Amino acid sequence: MSVVRRALPADAEEVLRLRQVMIDAVFASGSSFAWHGESLPTLRARLGETDGDFMAFVVDHPERPGALASLVAGTIDYRIGKPGDPHGMVGFVFSVATDPGARRRGYARACMTTLLAWFRERGARRVQLTASPEAEPLYVSLGFRPKPDPLLELTL
Repeated sequence: MSVVRRALPADAEEVLRLRQVMIDAVFASGSSFAWHGESLPTLRARLGETDGDFMAFVVDHPERPGALASLVAGTIDYRIGKPGDPHGMVGFVFSVATDPGARRRGYARACMTTLLAWFRERGARRVQLTASPEAEPLYVSLGFRPKPDPLLELTL
């Protein structure tokens, strides 16, 4: 059984490392790490918050002390309620990554299960995510279903 724990400020560099693993796998970004230094102070501060709208859960790497094996991070967003979701609390999973040398051990599933419980405890009735083809079977096994999404995005 994997021991899932809340990510702490001291984990920030490893959280960024695993986020980069996810970014490289999903977006083929070219492995630029230049943004890490700028992101680190904000991430450390957010990981230190105990009752906010952001949460990250991790599993420590069993063979590499000080390293993380898996990460899942998400936020809760308020949207005006609607039928079936009158409180409008929506969870969004935006980063799930497992160290390439620690895959297929159930770490991502354990982290996701913990994050889903966190969402439930805070009143989220829906959880959204985008999935790579490789990860989609995990999410489907947890109850996620594909949904047509007319999402548009503007970069400011």
